[in-house]
Amino acid sequence: MTIFYEFEGKLYANITNRCPCSCVFCIRKNGDSVADNDSLWLEHEPSYKEIIKAFDDFDKTGLHELVFCGYGEPMERADVLLEVAKYVKQTTDMKIRINTNGLVDFINPAFDSYKMRYIIDCISISLNAPDPESYLEVSRPKFGLPSFNSMLNFATTVKTIVPEVMFTVVDIIKPEQIEQCKELAEGLGIPLRVRHWVTDNESYT
Repeated sequence: MTIFYEFEGKLYANITNRCPCSCVFCIRKNGDSVADNDSLWLEHEPSYKEIIKAFDDFDKTGLHELVFCGYGEPMERADVLLEVAKYVKQTTDMKIRINTNGLVDFINPAFDSYKMRYIIDCISISLNAPDPESYLEVSRPKFGLPSFNSMLNFATTVKTIVPEVMFTVVDIIKPEQIEQCKELAEGLGIPLRVRHWVTDNESYT
């Protein structure tokens, strides 16, 4: 069972396969893994102890960043994620990043984002679209139309908590929509990264 895997010089943590979205560009639709790693479909959700053991056993030589990502939305297990991140902070000097859809307020309404202060170094949020309607078409969240504004609210909140916050969009949307996303991100003071849509899972980051 693959809990940790290396990709392009970074260590990725695959702690859940749950996700409230079904994005049209999701790499899970392309195959079972990323690059030449083993399957990212988990036999079960690993416990905190299993995650820590897998982390300790992994050869981290030359790896300086841990990314919570994998084949699921990591904030589905926000509390476990933070406990693991604390351990990593205490035992290494690795930068810690979360790649998220930003819908934790729907996933876990009781979660306090301020718990991430001094633990998480960077959060990358999937903006995906410039407005609620197109976001619904691209991300297909189970929480419906309110998801877009919830994601934006999360972004503006964590911007005051975490040192580095960024948005991403995938170039599967129209060029004019990408420009609208750039304007939206600029208005919120959050950098935007445009990712290329991959269909072979060989160059996903």
